[in-house]
Amino acid sequence: MTKTLRNWMIRLLVLLLVAAGAYAGWRYWQTANVKTLDERYQFEELTKGDVTQTVTANGTLNPVVLVNVGTQVSGTVRKLHADFNSTVKAGQVLLELDPTLFRAAVEQSRGNVANATASLKLAQANEARVRELYGQEYVSKQDLDAAVQQREGAEALLRTAKGQVARDEANVNYSVIRSPVSGIVVSRQVDIGQTVAASFQTPTLFQIAQDLSVMQINTNVAEADVGKIRIDQPVRFSVDAFPGRRFEGKVSQIRLSPIIQQNVVTYNVVVAVDNRDLKLMPGMTAYIYIDVDKREDVLLVPSSALRFRPRDLPPEPKKTAAAAPAPGDKKQRGGGQRVYLARGDKLEAVTIQTGLSDGKFIEVTGGELKAGDRVATQNRVADGSGSGSGQPAPRVRAF
Repeated sequence: MTKTLRNWMIRLLVLLLVAAGAYAGWRYWQTANVKTLDERYQFEELTKGDVTQTVTANGTLNPVVLVNVGTQVSGTVRKLHADFNSTVKAGQVLLELDPTLFRAAVEQSRGNVANATASLKLAQANEARVRELYGQEYVSKQDLDAAVQQREGAEALLRTAKGQVARDEANVNYSVIRSPVSGIVVSRQVDIGQTVAASFQTPTLFQIAQDLSVMQINTNVAEADVGKIRIDQPVRFSVDAFPGRRFEGKVSQIRLSPIIQQNVVTYNVVVAVDNRDLKLMPGMTAYIYIDVDKREDVLLVPSSALRFRPRDLPPEPKKTAAAAPAPGDKKQRGGGQRVYLARGDKLEAVTIQTGLSDGKFIEVTGGELKAGDRVATQNRVADGSGSGSGQPAPRVRAF
């Protein structure tokens, strides 16, 4: 072996040793810097429990009977006998209009009655004389008929005058506005000195709630949810005036008339509410919750796990048709959604079938999951905090 060949072989051996060392160092660096699954993802352990499906909606509290008190005559408000929050009885005076013009009209009508009465007496006396002369054949039958017609006309005029008196006296009575029901005044629309005009649409002077101890919530429920609601179903609701307090009621009516706004169909659901303590007030916004279905002791998966998608996992190969579930299989009937399960040091995609949801957890009805399995719910960032890849979970008003 020549000296030159030996030098080249030594150089080649040195290069091989350097390359082997560099490769070993790179592998060591790569292994040392690979993060574990818990460092890359946030997991949650599956457990069994109860899940309740709830229909939510917003509505407005209203009295069961709200009476609008108006006026049948026009005039100027002279006296007010009721105000906001006044407790009134049926027949109690609420307001008085100035009756001067109405009383003057009554006097004028009574004068017309007196005039018509005098005309009737004259017509009756004239008829009597004509009849006597007709019996003696001094006047013709035509004269008698004319006398009878005058008497009947005088009677009609008297009846008309008396009807006018009755109408004008009724207007005097209508100038005093009385409460048609017993209840509480929740609204007053007029003040002293204000002129009210009765027209084709009667003006509202007062609004009276007949009984505030029993109220109702009028709410609109989407057509996708209204089929799950039944009469007498229990209802929970809250109002902004009493945060943290839960009120209860029950469904009293599901109205058949649809409400269509921008091609969205809803139905009015009426909820009966017991308000014996009078805490609830008309017009309050109520946030209602109706439990429509429930499952007990079922496997639950967080809804965030169904929205999760790993950002550093390579795409999986598509499954062949032979791998699809056979027709009639529970997985096939229930559809499928994907979650990512921790299996050793790997993340494995698993298809599951789901059932009821309460917004935070979803019932697992099929799939290769069991209690104790860990499913990924979020991607972790460098500082260790979680970063979800799906939409935020729906906000649920706490009681």
